[in-house]
Amino acid sequence: MKRALLLATVMMMAPATAKADTAEILASIDARSEQSADTARKLWEWAEVGYQEEKSSGLLQQQLRAQGFSIDTGVAGIPTAFVAEYGKGGPVIAILAEFDALPGINQDATPTRQPIPGKGASHACGHNLFGAGSVEAAIAVGKWLEETGTPGRVRLYGTPAEEGGSGKVYMVREGLFNDVDFSLHWHASHENSAAARTTLANRSAKFRFRGVSAHAAGAPDKARSALDGVEAFNMMINMMREHVPQDSRIHYVITEGGTAPNVVPDFAEVFYYVRHPDPAGVDAIWARLEEAAKGAAMGTGTEVDWEVIHGNNPLLVNEALAKMMDQKLRQVGGVSYTPEEQSFAEKIHASFDKPSRKLGSEAEIQPYNKSLGYGSTDVGDVSYATPTVGLRTATWVPGTSAHSWQSSAASGMSIGFKGTQVAAKTLTLAAIELYSNPGLRAEAKAEFDKARGPNYEYKSLLGDRKPPLDYRK
Repeated sequence: MKRALLLATVMMMAPATAKADTAEILASIDARSEQSADTARKLWEWAEVGYQEEKSSGLLQQQLRAQGFSIDTGVAGIPTAFVAEYGKGGPVIAILAEFDALPGINQDATPTRQPIPGKGASHACGHNLFGAGSVEAAIAVGKWLEETGTPGRVRLYGTPAEEGGSGKVYMVREGLFNDVDFSLHWHASHENSAAARTTLANRSAKFRFRGVSAHAAGAPDKARSALDGVEAFNMMINMMREHVPQDSRIHYVITEGGTAPNVVPDFAEVFYYVRHPDPAGVDAIWARLEEAAKGAAMGTGTEVDWEVIHGNNPLLVNEALAKMMDQKLRQVGGVSYTPEEQSFAEKIHASFDKPSRKLGSEAEIQPYNKSLGYGSTDVGDVSYATPTVGLRTATWVPGTSAHSWQSSAASGMSIGFKGTQVAAKTLTLAAIELYSNPGLRAEAKAEFDKARGPNYEYKSLLGDRKPPLDYRK
């Protein structure tokens, strides 16, 4: 009887203790908010593109090392990739951190269109916030592990070149997630949501056509235009769009097409992306792409070769984890604006044509559901290596699209920093729940094993190529 009474007393006391510990940890995230904002702002100012994020990667490593994390740098053959770890024993929970910027777009942290002179990239996808917020979550989880004496390790994966470089794929391929029990991630957004949203698989390549130069007026018969090869190729693919599955996506940019109209170009390059919900769908469309490239070269008297740049598997949804993340996000809550931020947001919102979200929704949590997202991410490959879950927070003004000047503007100021705090707190609560809840861990792993199937073998969509460290140069 005494033993039963003692057990009941302990069980009643445990949640209160855990609550107190959690409250203190969340308070520690608030206490570091200025440092987190400073980190996010520095990454925003540097705006380093894929595989060139030396300062950004170095700053995140410096902060983790100062908190007692051990760090393995230059992993998977990528100088800016790293793995930082804190704690002892298991389970092992990974938190992903991105920090690469987007080339070809540029904007100051202002609510009207205002490019920064001489700057060729910006954080229009909010990876400066992603990196800063994930580091804050990892530090908070490490403190919780130490203060509670909970066995477990938290790992911060510094993952470069998400934007078309597939940095995480090389880390998965290298086996760096083999002993990870669960992975957590988040992303900048215009809304707060932990919905179970999958992504499209994708692959990209640079198709390079080579011809013969000559004077375009004096000796055109001697020339074979590499640009003609690119244009013929593009025309074929544009006609093919009618004859691919509904959820497919194909897009391209001509990255080189000559320099003077009176010189027939002997080199031209076009950069293609192909997306589909199923990796097999990407493979099927890709085979037709390659045949079209050969046909275009044959028809224009040129030669063509191509280099696969990146490839991502779709995100494997884990609903046991997603529903838990949704609960934690609702516990933390959304974002509230100061009068100055409200004024900024109103000006941004006025620049949209038919915005998809109303002002004020930054304070709300969107309903939980399961859906298909039309973007792609190398987190997909991580999700096939270990059960993975993520969330999005309102770091941008409601209605903002990623890869826009409006998203870049908010990513460099307090609206973005506030959404980052929401993400750091939610990730921390999710990690604590996983360390504390063996039943949830078992449920999530069972769902993961069932989703992959008994005979699953990992296949990278970029093959066995080495990291394209110069793809943004």
